[in-house]
Amino acid sequence: MSGNVNKFEARVVSVNISKVKGVRKTPVEEIELIANHGVKNDAHAGNWHRQVSILSVNSIEKARTWGIQVNFGDFAENITVEGVQVWKLPLGTKVFVNEAELEITQIGKECHDRCEIAKIVGRCVMPTEGIFLRVIKGGKVKAGDRIIFVTGK
Repeated sequence: MSGNVNKFEARVVSVNISKVKGVRKTPVEEIELIANHGVKNDAHAGNWHRQVSILSVNSIEKARTWGIQVNFGDFAENITVEGVQVWKLPLGTKVFVNEAELEITQIGKECHDRCEIAKIVGRCVMPTEGIFLRVIKGGKVKAGDRIIFVTGK
């Protein structure tokens, strides 16, 4: 007997990229996810478990209550979504967007000392609310795309 399966639908509001680590990412028209690698031409891509990062709009809105003006990509997330609090999803959650498939491998991270936002405001949402994924099947992603999170078996 399999466990409960839950499906959560959200919307991509921004896709973001940077050429170097430790800086804000810049919103772009579209990103290409490459299996077992991550976002094409992004500094965080590679053969490891944190190939892609996702952050919820809720987290950016929370940071704004700290008195700072932040926008999509400012926390170095590759994909910004609205409609689901991604940090509440369990490890192993499958994520589908267009033809791409990803899997959540880590929730939160230890912030490094080069983080621009942490330097400016003294704290960052990524350590507790950012999620990291590996790319199982590649594809293209842009703002406005539907993104589906599936938990359970």
